[in-house]
Amino acid sequence: MATTPSSALVELKNVSFGYGERRILDGVSLTVPRGKVTALMGASGGGKTTVLRLIGGQIRVQSGQVLLHGPDAGDVPQDISNLGSEALYAARRRMGMLFQFGALFTDLSVFDNVAFPLREHTGLSEALVRDIVLMKLNAVGLRGARDLMPSEISGGMARRVALARAIALDPELVMYDEPFAGLDPISLGTAARLIRQLNDAMGLTSIIVSHDLEETFHIADQVIVLANGKIAAQGTPQEVRASTDPLVHQFVNALPEGPVRFHYPAVPVEADFSTEVAR
Repeated sequence: MATTPSSALVELKNVSFGYGERRILDGVSLTVPRGKVTALMGASGGGKTTVLRLIGGQIRVQSGQVLLHGPDAGDVPQDISNLGSEALYAARRRMGMLFQFGALFTDLSVFDNVAFPLREHTGLSEALVRDIVLMKLNAVGLRGARDLMPSEISGGMARRVALARAIALDPELVMYDEPFAGLDPISLGTAARLIRQLNDAMGLTSIIVSHDLEETFHIADQVIVLANGKIAAQGTPQEVRASTDPLVHQFVNALPEGPVRFHYPAVPVEADFSTEVAR
């Protein structure tokens, strides 16, 4: 899906990153368009969560640029990898994050979980904090659960509370790390619908890391498949489904065999057993 620079909120330009000799991303370039839902997909270990961490400034690129464009399309973009602490914290104020499994504070109520970023990053009065928290909880259908503790709500409800917390500061960008993992079909469908509705109603830009093909393809505007440190496919859900790349075909069709093998490389079975017999 081609986008012009003026329509981008986030851009990765020729980004490389790895741990030691293990290369996670190798010269990756991608664009996250404003107001759209972009899905990052691919096999485990492909670098999807690494991309989120690079955008959030938790880790720094080894080469390349991670650009965050300003609120106005014509603003000069910031390179996240080169920001000092103060500028990085200011950039993060423009982002919301929904962590895998919600990551709620277990000793805080639902209300206080959502209020946390408001109390931490703003000087708003408690009366105004209360109004904002109740509005955010109402948006995810949980205003009536405000006094409950995380241990008293279901996994699907916890994910919705985490979503309310992620949008508490009215961010421009919301990143979701496996938002559907471990959810029952009803909760999964509710979470997916909320992501799409909130993205459109609030004018957000969303990045979703997910392995759930059906729900993610249903709500995404753009899908990017990462594999072997590169982009294996990029485009609309329909375009990615139609990809002739063997790895992408295996992934979107959930095939057990293909470029990603079921068996880890090993010597022939006969050789292993004959060796054991010889001992």
